[in-house]
Amino acid sequence: MQPYLRPLACALSAWVLSSGAVSAQGDDRRLALPPPDLKGTMPVEQALLQRRSNREFAAAPLGLKEVSQVLWAAQGVTDPRGLRTAPSAGALAPLELYLVAGNVTGLPAGLYRYHPESHALFAIRAGELRPQLAAAALGQSVIRDAPAALVIAAEVQRTRNRYGDRAERYVHIEVGHAAQNVYLQCTASGLGTVLIGAFDDLRMRETLGLPAEQAPLGLMPIGRKR
Repeated sequence: MQPYLRPLACALSAWVLSSGAVSAQGDDRRLALPPPDLKGTMPVEQALLQRRSNREFAAAPLGLKEVSQVLWAAQGVTDPRGLRTAPSAGALAPLELYLVAGNVTGLPAGLYRYHPESHALFAIRAGELRPQLAAAALGQSVIRDAPAALVIAAEVQRTRNRYGDRAERYVHIEVGHAAQNVYLQCTASGLGTVLIGAFDDLRMRETLGLPAEQAPLGLMPIGRKR
């Protein structure tokens, strides 16, 4: 077993299988991710040239290493001061990333929250959630078919405390930054994705069990292109 999978296996053995949301703060819920690659084989210019939105996915699973790389690209920490792969107004980092895993090798189906500072996942809920997520997204089958989906949420108040009425604009800009990072990383990794904004906000909140202060702003199914 790879070293990064040992804490994952230990954490999963402690799961209390439940259909309800649970706290994702305890160390027993922390699932260590393999470290991201910091040198790729595709130049950024080539990734920009090849980047396309993709809505058709193969049935093949994603690997945990691939999931790790995409999460890091979206919001990974790249500086001792806490700065991330995507720019943030005032370095306030209002974005929160959630992973809905359905067909990821080495990762049981369920809902996870990404913790950038430790490059780890926190298990929130066990079980297959892709059908409910697709239903919240107005029945879009691409979400059900993809092996995993990344949900970009935000706590706008973190930005509003400093920037007032312009906070919402800044936060939406940051969602665009993070989403483009995911697009380019998927392109460089031979994967596909698409940014989806068509979903029922309330139903999405309920499906993910989001805290009241967080709003879902974007959804990105991820998988191998068919």
